[in-house]
Amino acid sequence: MAEGRDLPVVLTVDDDPSVSRAIARDLRRRYAGEHRVVRADGGAAALEALRELKLRGSRVAVLLADYRMPDMDGVEFLEQAMDLFPRARRALLTAYADTDAAIRAINVVDVDRYMLKPWDPPEEKLYPVVDELLDTWRREGDREVDGLRLVGHRWSRASHEVRDFLARNGAPYSWVAVDGPEGERLLEAAGLDADRVPVLVTPDGTAHAQPDLPSVAALAGLSTTPAEDFYDLLVVGGGPAGLGAAVYGASEGLRTVLVDASATGGQAGQSSRIENYLGFPDGVSGGQLADRARRQAVRFGAEVLTARKVTGLEVDGPVRTVRFADGSDVRARAVLLATGVQYRRLPADGCEDLLGRGVYYGSAATEAEACRDQHVLVVGGANSAGQAAVFFARTAAKVSLLVRGQTLTTSMSSYLVEQVQGIDNVEVRTCCEVVSAHGTDHLEAVTLADRTRGTTERVDASHLFVFIGAAPRTDWLDGTVARDERGFVLTGPDLVREGERPAGWSERRDPFYLETSVPGVFAAGDVRAESVKRVASAVGEGAMAVTLAHRYLDQS
Repeated sequence: MAEGRDLPVVLTVDDDPSVSRAIARDLRRRYAGEHRVVRADGGAAALEALRELKLRGSRVAVLLADYRMPDMDGVEFLEQAMDLFPRARRALLTAYADTDAAIRAINVVDVDRYMLKPWDPPEEKLYPVVDELLDTWRREGDREVDGLRLVGHRWSRASHEVRDFLARNGAPYSWVAVDGPEGERLLEAAGLDADRVPVLVTPDGTAHAQPDLPSVAALAGLSTTPAEDFYDLLVVGGGPAGLGAAVYGASEGLRTVLVDASATGGQAGQSSRIENYLGFPDGVSGGQLADRARRQAVRFGAEVLTARKVTGLEVDGPVRTVRFADGSDVRARAVLLATGVQYRRLPADGCEDLLGRGVYYGSAATEAEACRDQHVLVVGGANSAGQAAVFFARTAAKVSLLVRGQTLTTSMSSYLVEQVQGIDNVEVRTCCEVVSAHGTDHLEAVTLADRTRGTTERVDASHLFVFIGAAPRTDWLDGTVARDERGFVLTGPDLVREGERPAGWSERRDPFYLETSVPGVFAAGDVRAESVKRVASAVGEGAMAVTLAHRYLDQS
């Protein structure tokens, strides 16, 4: 056993001495021997303890901080603690259902968990949370955030794509501006010109110019290659439906693999705030929800492959084969299509040329700091657009929510409409459309049309975030799986018309509720025709698809 000073530290801070002693007692009861539990009675004392631990070369695994401390609240403490131990997992404790505290903690310090006191019994309310935090810390270890260095240009589309890919996959990296001293030094050392960015520099000093996303994934340590040749269940798409299926499939003993072209979470993963998902009364960011679901699936034994673009589906007897863009493939007995939808392109002049250089589809969280004190434009009238407007309003000087319809209430949840309308620096412009985007190397202004008045207006802006429409990602299924006129996958009862089963159907039974026109191939979530476009329903369909896949496999 390692000496006490070499054990990973779990530090707890609470200004109430009796509470501080109680939580330290409960933590030692469970974790003593493998971890060293350190307690402090205030933020200043806790920071001093962390500085001493840093000087000794100790490792800090978990920080548990009370929110309501008089001299330094929990968020302020965690923010300063991150400078000393950036890889430590963080939890905020409070005796109150303080929504503002939770939101602030998530946005400022990316807190992992938000817990209410009291935590009795600890076996149900404390230990599972700390176990999860320790599991995450062990898996990610003490890697410094600057393990990978990404040299890029702020207004480069390719640089943005790599930066966004790393951020959405939770890969630790540091951003280095190409026109800064460090960027110039790194490029000179690598013998590269500035026009070769983005350049990804690994910890051993190797520079990789303009890497594609599969290469970026490999360099970041993400899994891209299947460990096996054959699986029980292959899930295509890592949104809520796909993640739900991966969790339930793996937990029920199916050899499960999930493949995604970019990052787990899908559209929901890019949401800055989800407040109407069951079990999260204080809300949760889409990225956090996706990360927790991915970790949960992996814990049950599911494989998660990243940066794998699917190009085709083939059926050979009981085998279903999914082909990738690089020519490789993976086979399974059953397949779940959970590829979700993507935002439709904005049909405005100049937008495509400025993509990744001021024009973004989705929330593009990596641009949040660049939007500080700026005028931000958000296009769309559904929940994703409203959540983005609320998110950017915290730091931007002004947010203009541009809605094509006459009112927000048509497609946005009422709780979110109230939030948007209650924020002083959010302007809602209905019957408004983007006509054109202007700029040389980046977005500088946008021309807006007021359809009610028949007028146009040029508005200065450096950031435009688009959340319009829902186009399914199903072109790769042409000629294999039946779809409706918009490209959404048909399933179950929608395939049986006047008692006639779909063409080519080889089973004596009718298709199961979530089964496509190909036996053993299922669809769940937003990609499915007539589905409810909500996170909760997508997760439920993913779980239901596993039950139906079990039924199919038992009959095969």
